[in-house]
Amino acid sequence: MKFIIQREQLISSVQNVMKAVSSRPVIPILTGIKIEAKEHGITLTGSDSDVSIESYIPREEDGNVNVEQIEEGNIVLQAKYFPDIVRKLPEKTVEIESDPNLKVTIRSGKAEFILNGQDADEYPQLPTIQTDDSFEIPIDLLKGMIKQTVFAVSTMETRPILTGVNLNLSNNVLKFVATDSHRLASREVPISNTNLEFKNIVVPGKSLNELNKILVDSEETVEISVTNNQILFRTKYLNFLSRLLDGNYPETARLIPEQYKTQIQVKTKELLSTIDRASLLAKEERNNVVRLTTQESQLIEISSNSPEIGNVTEEIMAQLMEGEELKISFSSKYMIDALKAIEYDEVSIAFTGAMRPFVIRPVNDDSILQLILPVRTY
Repeated sequence: MKFIIQREQLISSVQNVMKAVSSRPVIPILTGIKIEAKEHGITLTGSDSDVSIESYIPREEDGNVNVEQIEEGNIVLQAKYFPDIVRKLPEKTVEIESDPNLKVTIRSGKAEFILNGQDADEYPQLPTIQTDDSFEIPIDLLKGMIKQTVFAVSTMETRPILTGVNLNLSNNVLKFVATDSHRLASREVPISNTNLEFKNIVVPGKSLNELNKILVDSEETVEISVTNNQILFRTKYLNFLSRLLDGNYPETARLIPEQYKTQIQVKTKELLSTIDRASLLAKEERNNVVRLTTQESQLIEISSNSPEIGNVTEEIMAQLMEGEELKISFSSKYMIDALKAIEYDEVSIAFTGAMRPFVIRPVNDDSILQLILPVRTY
């Protein structure tokens, strides 16, 4: 195998596939990056058997030559050394060549490294997913959906299914739901041009976080294909494959209250910064608890009290307030996470009492929903 490649292109591909490489994988060869040279371009692969990422560098694109003098072949190189070497090479191009004894020479300018490679035939074959059953979604929309839900997954391994985001596609609506049983985040978007339907597809939160980092904000689309235990996200030059979590995701629809006793509308940034300030004195407590109290003439009081430290109160004006008077306590962290995920100027918050879950939505948009369980403070 041999080729000469633009160093910048190689660096960005290596960075992408490195997100799937584990330092302690189940199969030892997975500590490496697989490099495959074919006449039309170079493919790099990284995998930890839960997530696999393939990044493709075409021989040329838009008249620019990325790779030249390609002699076909493949090799696996240690991910511990290869990325650092590539990043620190002196010139704009890199020549990579392997010999029959799996020795790999990396040249750039006057620098020359020789690394011991491993046989690429021993690298596990990635499962191929039939992409007939697939649908497309704009990249920026998918990134938004991940950002608005993935923070609410559970970090506790006691219920592994809750460490993932539940994906559901029916009646041309794609829905993401995440919950750790103390809060819930959901987002739905219409999907056109597909008859595909699925439910109870649960993608690990960790996988979606990595995918979100790799996908570059653009107008392009990502193609999503699902099989019984894998999901594939595919863009022009990237394949991101993740295993799915086993088990049944809980029925979350029944958690969302139908009726409300108190409803307020507030400016998102104002509420966010007020809760953020109130939480400064709530740090000692496990939940960073903050209290919200409705008052006369559309005023809302946000307060926090920590006996050893002191207390804080601040009032903000609601745009709208209706229903019963209310005092409710909640985790400031959960509330801050929820408000940050809603990228709208105003939110509507609906309460069904001091000890029942409450729902936060953007004003005039039901596609985004955040639900939080209150905290007992007596």
